[in-house]
Order: sequence, then structure tokens, then C-alpha cells
Amino acid sequence: MNGRQIGDVILDLQNISLRFGGVKALTNISFDVREHEIRAIIGPNGAGKSSMLNVINGVYHPQEGRIVFHGEERRRMEPHMAAMQGIARTFQNIALFKGMSVLDNIMTGRITKMKSNFLEQAIHIGRAQREELEHRRKVEEVIDFLEIQHIRKTPVGRLPYGLQKRVELARALAAEPSMLLLDEPMAGMNVEEKQDMCRFILDVNDQMGTTIVLIEHDMGVVMDISDRVVVLDYGKKIGDGTPDDVRNNEEVISAYLGVAH
Repeated sequence: MNGRQIGDVILDLQNISLRFGGVKALTNISFDVREHEIRAIIGPNGAGKSSMLNVINGVYHPQEGRIVFHGEERRRMEPHMAAMQGIARTFQNIALFKGMSVLDNIMTGRITKMKSNFLEQAIHIGRAQREELEHRRKVEEVIDFLEIQHIRKTPVGRLPYGLQKRVELARALAAEPSMLLLDEPMAGMNVEEKQDMCRFILDVNDQMGTTIVLIEHDMGVVMDISDRVVVLDYGKKIGDGTPDDVRNNEEVISAYLGVAH
């Protein structure tokens, strides 16, 4: 194993239920995330995986249950609060500014770190100038880390899909998150792009110490890189444990191999 040390529970989801009108998206789900681990959420389509990420970063507010983050109960999290508290997120459908360069897209990830006010920025004095240099330094670090120096000036819309996904990861990392939520980071990628993305996710986890919560359909990838896996099916939890525990769980096997899917 690598040099990281998996720590204590930093996120504890207790009996989370989420409904949209009469439709139950999540029913009584509990699981936790430990510091520095890679925690996968898997399950067939429509299992509630993205809804679960949306609960963690405050886009959805569950009707029942408790969310405890770093020992504090969060009654109602909003996305900007989640960002301020160190939770960053990527999306299934790439949410980048297609006409902007790679560099400018990654800079938008620094917004939560910007302290100087609008007037200071407009006149570009003192603190704003120092801050700008600091943001650029951090962004350049991320660009080096993810090996995208050669495309830094390219408009994102011109890049192949796999590289767009890497730029989205870069933007999330620019916020220096303590917890990174990845929603199908490898969807639509070829084998080589998946291998690259796996390597970067492991490096982010190992070298930056970032806790990662990951939704992924490729079971090989999940089994290779995750420390623990939680399995959802039709909005209920049907498995939770190490990759080996989950791989041998009868209920999980039937959910994936069952006739209904």
C-alpha cells in the first residue's frame, strides 16, 4: 500500500432518506467515510448514487437522517458552504466553460479562496496582486501534477473527452479540497484514458492526502483502487465493506446479474 494513513471517520451519513414528491430516491441509508480513503459508491443505473453525492455536497436536502461532517452535525448544507468547508465535486456531464482556455477554467476553481474585494481587484493593488500570483502558482502546480502543460492555452471545447475530464479534475483540485466527490470520472473513456485517470486519482489520494468519494460503473476499476465500497440498489443499501467483501456478497451479485437490470 502507499504511504497514506487512513484516519478517523470524517463524514458520517446516518439513516438518510430522500424523496422527490412520492418517489423515494434514497431510503434509510447509512455509511461513513474515513480520512484519506478512497470510498466507492456503486450500483446499477437508477440506484441513487448521484443523489447520494448531491446530499453530501448540499444540492439535495434529505427529509430524514443526519449528516455529521468533521464531528459537526449539518442541519442543512448548501453547495457554497460545502465548497468553503473543503468539499469539491466533478459531474457526470462535464461542467466546464467550453470557450475558455484550460488555464482559465482551472482558475475558476480558486473562487472560494479569493479574499480581496472587487475594488482591489479592479485597481489591481497590493493584496489583490499578491493573491493573483498565489492563485496562479497553485493552478500551475495542479497543471504540472495532472500533466496538462501542453494544453494550458487551448479552449476546452477543442479537447478530446478524456482530457476534458482531466481538466475538470484539475479545476476541482484547484480549490484544494480535503474531500473530492467524483461522479463517474471514467465514463465514456477508452482503456488508456481510464488507466491515466486511475493513476491520477491514486496520486491525488496518496500525494495530496485527499479523501475521495467515487461513483464508478467499471467494477474492475472500483476493485483496484477503492479501500471500501458501498453498494446501492433502488435507493437502498445492499452492501458495504472492502472490495472483497462486496465481490462475494450474494445480494450484490444478484443486483448486478439479476434479470431485472
